[in-house]
Amino acid sequence: MVFSSALIGLREGLEAALVVSILVAFLVKTDRRHALRFVWPGVGAAVLLSVAVGAVLTYSTAQLSFEHQELLGGSLSIVAVVFVTAMIFWMRKASRHIAAELRGKMEDALKVGPAAVLLLSFLAVGREGLETAVFFYSAVQTAQSDTLQPLIGFVIGIAAAIVLAYLLYRGAVRFNLAKFFTITGVLLVFVAAGVLGYGLHDLQEAGFIPGLTTLAFDASSTLPETSWYGALLKGIFNYSQQTTVLQAIAWVAYVAIVLPLFLKPARKNKTEAAPAAPAAAKE
Repeated sequence: MVFSSALIGLREGLEAALVVSILVAFLVKTDRRHALRFVWPGVGAAVLLSVAVGAVLTYSTAQLSFEHQELLGGSLSIVAVVFVTAMIFWMRKASRHIAAELRGKMEDALKVGPAAVLLLSFLAVGREGLETAVFFYSAVQTAQSDTLQPLIGFVIGIAAAIVLAYLLYRGAVRFNLAKFFTITGVLLVFVAAGVLGYGLHDLQEAGFIPGLTTLAFDASSTLPETSWYGALLKGIFNYSQQTTVLQAIAWVAYVAIVLPLFLKPARKNKTEAAPAAPAAAKE
């Protein structure tokens, strides 16, 4: 769970940190530093809201019955899969023009006033934060007894993202962000497939979907989750030693459909500008 949580934290954290760095770089380069005092409260409010939502989702469900916990956990796991799928495709497309789009929105917000600048900063970071909160809850549900592993993973990933975004902003490091998002996107496809399978299993345990006892395989004796290699597979791909037929079909179908679509070369418009995200990060 540490690896998959750290991967999601790194990906989400870097997206949010790059958004902030683009906004800050735009204000600094256009000599509007005075507006920075409205950016940071918006960013801070978004972070606090995300933490609060994650905490409420994670720790308020203890009062629910087992069936209701499984129903909520399974539903939110599927929501998390929708989020992560939309996220990897959105960044794949938006990375080419996100900097110019954010600069335009900040220009418009400056014309409106301080409240608009604060709201823009809040919304830009809040979307990533709320997605991360849902991912965190799903990861805690998957980890079951050990809730510290997802937390440690997310903290590591987000901390690494902040450091990396700062170094990019300062020009201390340079690398191909498009390739980075492609690699992490591929890994997240497999993580999301595991979360989808686990979410469906939760819904089966809640009695919402049939087929709990119809197993595709039972690897309890050959590949137990308690072994180090079983724990590694569970941490990265949400492997389950007792996988139902529905889980197996969902995992294979998700990877078979989403991965080729994600890796399919994007059509480039002849008038489209070169990728802007790496350049924006260096500002």
